[in-house]
Amino acid sequence: MTVNTQHKDRFNELNACVLIPTYNNGKTLNQVIDSVFSYTDNVIVVNDGSTDNTHKILEGYGDILHVISYQKNKGKGFALKTGFKIARNLGFNYVISIDSDGQHYASDLPVFIETVEKHPNSLVIGSRVLKHDNMSKGSTFANRFSNFWFTVQTSMKLPDTQSGYRAYPLNKMGNMPIWSNRYEAELEILVFSAWRRIKIVPVSISVYYAPPSEKISHFNPIKDFTRISILNTLLVFTSILYGYPAMAVRYIVSLFVDEKK
Repeated sequence: MTVNTQHKDRFNELNACVLIPTYNNGKTLNQVIDSVFSYTDNVIVVNDGSTDNTHKILEGYGDILHVISYQKNKGKGFALKTGFKIARNLGFNYVISIDSDGQHYASDLPVFIETVEKHPNSLVIGSRVLKHDNMSKGSTFANRFSNFWFTVQTSMKLPDTQSGYRAYPLNKMGNMPIWSNRYEAELEILVFSAWRRIKIVPVSISVYYAPPSEKISHFNPIKDFTRISILNTLLVFTSILYGYPAMAVRYIVSLFVDEKK
């Protein structure tokens, strides 16, 4: 595995790492890790209770990976929170999360780095092409549903609120509470970031949509959609009581700070 020196230096200058949460994606995990190593050796993998050959795959990388594993699957949100904690302990300022199912391309990592360089302390989110023959109607609906409620809760518009390919500004996020442990946590982080007036920057990314015969999804349409609906209901009420007032206060404070500068 050869790391491009230029990309490696840019990652190190930003104190950035790549976080790969994984659950039973043994068929694609090797490819994802190896492709990421072409750009940086700052890599964290959270093995979220996998029951396939994931453990053996990770053992094969020895000490060049930062790995944490636990036996029981706890959800992507929990894996992200675990990865953030490890990244902070290792001194990283930014975490770029990438899915382990082969959907994302490591070749887009420079896009995230370049955007973070232009917009320091921003949360960068990858925007997928949502019209594709291999993308299910359910996924398209879920994303539009999520985009709609995100706008209601924050007054902001994003083209793809469900993308898991993101750059998180750990220092700017601080001690941000994350209530959820599963898929809905990603939406929650976006909403809380907006309320804290963390700049959210969408960037176009390439995506591999596997045909139905190859696709492995751990998304439970009934359970996960129910949890997302409950979370959206809570966030709507919270946005009225806290979110919008907090954004207004932070905006006013920013005006005074800018005047002093």
